[in-house]
Amino acid sequence: MVFYASALKMIAIRLSKISNDLRILSSGPRAGLAELSLPPKQPGSSIMPGKVNPVIPEVVNQVCFKVIANEMAVSLASEAAQLELNVMEPVMVQSIVESSDWLIRALDTLRIECIDGIKANEENCRHYVEHSIGIVTALKPFIGYSNCTEIAKEALKTGGSVYNLVMEKGLLTKEQLDTILDPKHMVKPTKIKL
Repeated sequence: MVFYASALKMIAIRLSKISNDLRILSSGPRAGLAELSLPPKQPGSSIMPGKVNPVIPEVVNQVCFKVIANEMAVSLASEAAQLELNVMEPVMVQSIVESSDWLIRALDTLRIECIDGIKANEENCRHYVEHSIGIVTALKPFIGYSNCTEIAKEALKTGGSVYNLVMEKGLLTKEQLDTILDPKHMVKPTKIKL
């Protein structure tokens, strides 16, 4: 039973992490990341009218906390056994059944009430990619480490985009930059020929 409860806890930890990621990726609408829009499930925030609270990921977090606590109950009940007798098995069984049921319902709720309705905020995501200083890494094979370092420092200092700074310095053509910095080339290994 201890191993099964531990497996449920591991699922709960991963599920809670996913819920935390959904909460941060949907934060906003203007001061957060706002990469995702979650489906609205309640009238809004009592603090900020019009805001969509991530209530489903928050509920799933709370379920996961209870599953993690139940694993502790199972561990302590197992430890409380004396010789070959464990009178604590009822709490162990109850905790495991409860955790299993909660996780099943939490997974269904997250999928149906949240994940199925998630929308990517493509404009925000595109803006983050295009204005990221980190994209300079993709340019290193083409313009060299020292040029990349200079571009990154200048972009950070001035707020300019890596793309525009490379163009201004004449290090690559627009066509070359568009090919190298195409996000499709960044998400899977691709050999780029200029």
